[in-house]
Amino acid sequence: MASHPVAAAVAATAAATAAPGGWLQRALRQRNFAIGAVLALLLIAAAALSLVWTPWSPYEMDLAAKLQPPTLSHWLGTDAFGRDVASLLLVGARNSILVGVIAVGIGLSVGCALGLLAAARRGWVEELIMRLADFGFAFPAILSAIMLTAVFGAGIVNSIIAIGIFNIPTFVRVTRASANALWSREYILAARACGKGGWRITLEHVLPNISSVLVVQATIQFAVAILAEAALSYLGLGTQPPQPSWGRMLSEAQTLMFQAPLLAVWPGLAIALAVLGLNLLGDGLRDLLDPRLARKR
Repeated sequence: MASHPVAAAVAATAAATAAPGGWLQRALRQRNFAIGAVLALLLIAAAALSLVWTPWSPYEMDLAAKLQPPTLSHWLGTDAFGRDVASLLLVGARNSILVGVIAVGIGLSVGCALGLLAAARRGWVEELIMRLADFGFAFPAILSAIMLTAVFGAGIVNSIIAIGIFNIPTFVRVTRASANALWSREYILAARACGKGGWRITLEHVLPNISSVLVVQATIQFAVAILAEAALSYLGLGTQPPQPSWGRMLSEAQTLMFQAPLLAVWPGLAIALAVLGLNLLGDGLRDLLDPRLARKR
């Protein structure tokens, strides 16, 4: 009996991946993946480096050395308080990754569970979950943070919660759509015929087959989370002093554009490269992990 075309594509992709160096060779041929991986690794390296070393203390102020241009002592110059800009960028990368990981983790765990439940149960359960997801889209991260700030005060914790809540509807929709496409497949029908329950089928067959889609979406939402955290910090609702933040660095630099324009360039460039890298990485992963795209190649 001829094998199902999707199953054949998955098998072919798995064989290519299992071959020595096969996956790495395909990945290196993907320009988006290669560029995105390099930029993402630079972001991670900057955050990791800040844990053990920075050129100067990011909390140390030296008003006598404020607004200095780049020098051998301060590679990217100093800000209005005499703090080393390079050190602020390194620690800011760490805070951006922290916010992104936790916020995406919240969205992925809750949204994936609800999406799988909607696909498995259908009927009024699916309708209720999807309407709640639609309602969640009415409260974007910034608006949610403003509401949380009004009640609990500004801070990084409220930013993480707001961004995490904003991610939940996205993962609900992606998970539900991907899972629905699998529930009519032959191997799912065979599992039902063998007496497997809905949750067992979901955990053993549905979730593993949509994991690549979730990984790609998580990568893209990571970029969105970094951008949202920068926006919230720019508005004064995110990371609070003295913790460095790329968004707050931009906010502090806007009044010094004529005196020290580079103060806005460095954090803006860091945000742009981080978001660009994660988006390119997500696109590259989609091309590598999607069996249909692999079959076309």
